[in-house]
Amino acid sequence: MKVLVGCETSGIARRAFEALGHDVWSCDIEPAEDGSNRHIRCDIRDGILNEGWDLLAVMHPPCTRLCRSGRRWMSGPGKWTQPKLLPKGRTLEDMLREFELGVDVFTTCWKAPIDRVAIENPEMNDLAKDRMPADLPRPQMVHPFWFGEPAYKNTGWYLRGLPQLVETNRLPEPTRDSGEWKAWNKIHRMPPGPDRARLRSRSFPGMMEAAAKQWSGWANLREVAA
Repeated sequence: MKVLVGCETSGIARRAFEALGHDVWSCDIEPAEDGSNRHIRCDIRDGILNEGWDLLAVMHPPCTRLCRSGRRWMSGPGKWTQPKLLPKGRTLEDMLREFELGVDVFTTCWKAPIDRVAIENPEMNDLAKDRMPADLPRPQMVHPFWFGEPAYKNTGWYLRGLPQLVETNRLPEPTRDSGEWKAWNKIHRMPPGPDRARLRSRSFPGMMEAAAKQWSGWANLREVAA
């Protein structure tokens, strides 16, 4: 298959599909961390979606203003009322600009002329849902520990033309408040810093290996049946 992995710099998802022999490329406005020559620096909205891909996996589109945890910065009670607080040093205009960017990237990818689409994004707040395409389903919510990764991270997958992920190596959960449990929550407990957003959004290899195998297998079965 010809696979595009959008909004990824780590190469984790790209390498998972590449290991299965697919013609896979990643793209982002930033360079690839691994220096791969199969990474295209571009805005995913600038035409690359029209280049005949069989599967699009969008890993980390801008979601800070779309997710439920970010709603308090967008509006007070009701919808689009003045928020009580804003992040330090930011204006409401900043929040609205980032919200519009997130909506535009997400909807552009969802509407792409590609049969199979998977977009990784948290469950959205009501303001974002109001701007989404009518055919957008509820996300499938999964955790890394379903796929052998000792970590909690409630990860949403919005899927079109693809099956929901099936857990492959579910780890037993640690006792709440134990040292191991705190380690599993390291993403949520990560302190502020310049790399916090990038590190928090990073893919887990176990989950992406499962996704590549399951979605590839599904696509192959559909092609054989056709």
